[in-house]
Amino acid sequence: MSAAADDLWQVRRMRPRDVEAVVAIERESYSHPWSERIFRDCLRVGYWAWVIDRTGRSVAGYALASIAVGEAHLLNLCVAEHARGSGAAARLLETVIAQASAERAGELLLEVRPSNHAARRLYARYGFETRGRRPNYYPDRHGREDALLLSKVILI
Repeated sequence: MSAAADDLWQVRRMRPRDVEAVVAIERESYSHPWSERIFRDCLRVGYWAWVIDRTGRSVAGYALASIAVGEAHLLNLCVAEHARGSGAAARLLETVIAQASAERAGELLLEVRPSNHAARRLYARYGFETRGRRPNYYPDRHGREDALLLSKVILI
């Protein structure tokens, strides 16, 4: 991907009016999507929340994270199918990492499905390491799937 193409992505704070588009991406991406209410509650309580779009176009992805006791947690990062492989997920992840650093978090944690190879490659590229496994964490169409707990040291 060229730097010029990457520069077309714009990351900004999620607003209440973005929730409808975010929920549509969530529903197209997951068998057990978060509800509109969950996204609205995340905004209401002040979680970090961003959306990404091409300048002047509709929302193509989002990320939500929280921080407590010096530890940041990436709660959800998702990109619409049409924008996957375009650098949008990387830009969102960079935004979360930068926010965690600005807030002086010592570590950034996340859970990921072992079957989500694209996400695992992205997180590995940014220095996340496997810290553990959460059995039966995610619901799926055939029962449940474990989660890998990944972490990245932010401050040394």
